[in-house]
Amino acid sequence: MIEINNLTKIYKLNAKKKKELKTNKDVKIAVNDVSFTAHPGEIFGLLGPNGAGKTTTLRCVATLLRPTSGNVKVCGYDTVEDGQKVRDSICFLTNEIKLDEHFSTDYLFNFFGKLKDMTDEEIAARKEELFGVFGINDFKDKKIEELSTGMKQKASIAVNLVNDPEVVIFDEPTSGLDIVTAKAVLDYLKSLREKGKTVIVSTHIMSEAEKLCDKIAMIIGGKKVIEGSIPEVLEQTGMPDLEDAFFKLYMENQKENEEAAK
Repeated sequence: MIEINNLTKIYKLNAKKKKELKTNKDVKIAVNDVSFTAHPGEIFGLLGPNGAGKTTTLRCVATLLRPTSGNVKVCGYDTVEDGQKVRDSICFLTNEIKLDEHFSTDYLFNFFGKLKDMTDEEIAARKEELFGVFGINDFKDKKIEELSTGMKQKASIAVNLVNDPEVVIFDEPTSGLDIVTAKAVLDYLKSLREKGKTVIVSTHIMSEAEKLCDKIAMIIGGKKVIEGSIPEVLEQTGMPDLEDAFFKLYMENQKENEEAAK
């Protein structure tokens, strides 16, 4: 389970950042008082445009960032006070995580399995499952530097899932993947739900979220603007699909910001 309570993350801005962001403000509020809970046996979607605060939220869950205020708990452990216990319980998948180019997928899978205190038998069983699901066996002995972008993505996903974690955090699960690999990833996430795992994904692809997620929260400008099951969100917004619901909420948020700036 993931419990996010009044999470706020504020960054101080130096002169260079102010220029990049075209602002005179000294701080940027990346996430603003966000709360929600993702339960076991559920795929929870964090939706919003680029720069909305989705990745910052997930990095706080994964212990990579410390909240400015509020708190995050994973499997009952506080991400600040019990960081190592949280890291033992999760898998955080992002396109920014790169595998060492000089080693093979097979070697890295074994290496990280040992780091997670897995036995040889446990590693072998997980390897058989994951290499089969993601079609890795044909290139498992090649160095990462020899692989295509899609192959590297598959390898990274498999290696990060080596210890069969209770909580899977996936930032933009199909970004950069070909359609066949993307389908395999989404199907695997669904299988994790059936096993009772807690899965949280961020995406800006509304059609993907509609097919995948049990519940969603939309974040716009760092703030949560709506939360619920897909039918609940559509009912609340009066829209026929998530894309239309998002654009309605986005335009309402833009209007509020313009009025507040007057």
